[in-house]
Amino acid sequence: MSSVLISREKEEKKEEINQFEPLSVSFRVLLGLYLIIPLCLLLYGLDNALWQGWLHDNLPSRPTHFLLFQVLFGTPHILASTILLVSNREYFHFYKKHLFWMTVAIIVVFGVGSLFIPYRVFYIAVAAWTVFHVLKQQHGVAKGVCQLPAWAYHVLLWLSVAAGVLIYIGIFLHTSLDTEIMMQIQSAAGFLTLLLLMSAFYCQRYVNNLLGKYFLWMNVLLVVSSFYLYSESYYFFAILMPRLVHDATAYIFYVTHDYNKHTQAPQNGLYRFAKRNSISIFIVLPVISFFLAFILQAYGDVMVSWLTEQVFGVEIRKAVTLGILGYFALMHYYSEGITWKVGSPYRQFISFSK
Repeated sequence: MSSVLISREKEEKKEEINQFEPLSVSFRVLLGLYLIIPLCLLLYGLDNALWQGWLHDNLPSRPTHFLLFQVLFGTPHILASTILLVSNREYFHFYKKHLFWMTVAIIVVFGVGSLFIPYRVFYIAVAAWTVFHVLKQQHGVAKGVCQLPAWAYHVLLWLSVAAGVLIYIGIFLHTSLDTEIMMQIQSAAGFLTLLLLMSAFYCQRYVNNLLGKYFLWMNVLLVVSSFYLYSESYYFFAILMPRLVHDATAYIFYVTHDYNKHTQAPQNGLYRFAKRNSISIFIVLPVISFFLAFILQAYGDVMVSWLTEQVFGVEIRKAVTLGILGYFALMHYYSEGITWKVGSPYRQFISFSK
């Protein structure tokens, strides 16, 4: 009887393996994320035509003023990438030297360096790295579809980054910089955006498929639209567009990776627990990362501040939002640049489809 049951279980496992079809990342789905661009422009138009600027006057000057925005964008996908890296033992061991030396670099630069490097220099450096990280991901995804020559790819990428950095600085430092400096930043951003547009018109001749041209122009319009809304002082929308596209794209990669890696045989505790409790593999990483983002953003600073005051008699403020989450963000910017390269352990679980 037992041998019959064992053979039946083996047959069922074989059937599961035969029925398993790996997921692929759809370029059309990724392209659909750029619909946030016309949506934000439509809301801007309605606000000017019908709502007498109500959105302009009532939306925060930057999305980070909304706790909800921080919980939905930015922090969750940073935590998700961290969980993906450390929860898979083979990945952590493969990249542990990179993680160690990057941690040392962060401590030296932001720990020791903060004693003599001005805060604004740090801010601009992190802003530049943030913008580069966001746009490099989108241009990197489009690279496989557009098949641009290397020089054209780099021209569009670096013009996008240069304009994006100035837009970012213009938005997040607009209350702390002189009016004249702000005008110079906006003019420089406008000039670089114009150069980007002209370069895109020239470079599109090298793209021989319609999907590739859509991707090229969506990445260009991401910067152009952000600049336009920034120049109109709709800072919330200017930041929302690239943030949503970037974060949603990242989650599509993370969930696809985890589905392909863990569906047949869960290889870490998270997915073994999910399988035992019949929890869909699609929600494991998003639920955990969004939950942690909410806890850390809403209560992290208060909890650490209370604890240090009780134990050491010293109140440490923003230890979580600036310290812990700041470290995770910088590590995320670095690690994502190496973990998703062709030939990395991650990429064996990722394929693409139209």
